[in-house]
Amino acid sequence: MEHLITAVAESTPAYRSGLRAGDTLLSINGEEIIDQIDYEAFSGKRHLVLHVRKANGQDWHVEIVKPQGKPLGLSFGESMELTPRICKNKCIFCFIDQMPPACRETLYVKDDDWRMSLMMGNFITMTNMDDDEFARVLKRRVSPLFISVHTVEPDLRVRMMANPNAAKIMERLNALRDHGIRFHCQIVLCPGINDGEHLEKTLETLFSLCPAAQSAALVPVGLTKYRQNLYPLRPYTRDEAIEILRICEKWQRIFFEKSGSRFVFPSDEMLCIAGADLPDEAYYENYPQIENGVGLMRQFLNSFTEASSKNTRTALNRRVLIPCGTSIAPYLEKWIREYGPEGVEATVQPIRNRFFGETVTVTGLLTGNDILDQADTSGQDEMILCSIVLRAEGDLFLDDLSLTDFRNSLSIPVTVCPNRGEMLFEALLGPKENS
Repeated sequence: MEHLITAVAESTPAYRSGLRAGDTLLSINGEEIIDQIDYEAFSGKRHLVLHVRKANGQDWHVEIVKPQGKPLGLSFGESMELTPRICKNKCIFCFIDQMPPACRETLYVKDDDWRMSLMMGNFITMTNMDDDEFARVLKRRVSPLFISVHTVEPDLRVRMMANPNAAKIMERLNALRDHGIRFHCQIVLCPGINDGEHLEKTLETLFSLCPAAQSAALVPVGLTKYRQNLYPLRPYTRDEAIEILRICEKWQRIFFEKSGSRFVFPSDEMLCIAGADLPDEAYYENYPQIENGVGLMRQFLNSFTEASSKNTRTALNRRVLIPCGTSIAPYLEKWIREYGPEGVEATVQPIRNRFFGETVTVTGLLTGNDILDQADTSGQDEMILCSIVLRAEGDLFLDDLSLTDFRNSLSIPVTVCPNRGEMLFEALLGPKENS
């Protein structure tokens, strides 16, 4: 691979060694550089020999000695970009296969890329890696990875993922362990398929890979109304979710006795289905899978109650409406009632998800039009809208309704609030000049 250098930062090791924009990087320490992962792995070393083709076409080897970990100072173009590698599975529970038609293109991308797992915490299945690519993972000793396991039984995993490469799961997890690579595991649970005794076997097997295996999360399958011609699945009932929590607690006790760690944690969504109380903060052991929805509610509540304990302000008879998913609504209503600021009358309104179907209960998958159609703004002074209903840029809902059009459709102002407890508490109080 050849990588055109587009810029060289001044006062960096590369600049001082004579590298300039327009030169081409061919290798580092004799190693081919495939992408940004390789470049970061090799360029951080102390002693480097770069094979470069100068802009005039002359090959050049330059030796650089620099502090360990100090950036070289090079920037590159498209050749170094990490275009997401696409999933090759046909999982029976795939959420993207259940997406409504005519959404924006980015919502249909099925990535399954170990590089994104390393850098962003995306979960991967490892089924689209050939032996050479997997060897590169082992050679680079990339850590930690986030792996969608679902089951350790080869035949069952193949059935769930419709990919014969899914049978290699234990072979590859063992190889990661043997090369000192750490990983976190995800188990998407489907009623009657990979729960019960299958789940118990999976948990026991994954724990045997500790300390390489760092944690496991139990996530209930997410189902929309767009499941025509897909594998017949149904959501968990409350009693079934309670049984999942019973199995989880059983193995947590065993694992904690052996290692001092619970190792396996239910997602917040599983707790909501079961109607369970939130565990305390110590239970989550520094939140190893917070981005996977494990402990978000506890973290939110902790920051909300902390803000409450430090508050010295009183709001002036504010009435606010908080639309949210149906699963979090009873919890949020209780928290605000117990710890919310004085002088605020907050109405928590659960919004039924008609866009995806009412089996989808989380706030982050609500659409602007569903909120507009159901929100009762009569007698309210303001709406507080959680930012997770918008894309990262903060301008569009999942149904492509713009935040501007959403605001223009309402007779009351809308405050977009980051998904953090202390920020909600401040939003409830309102501007300081009104307190």
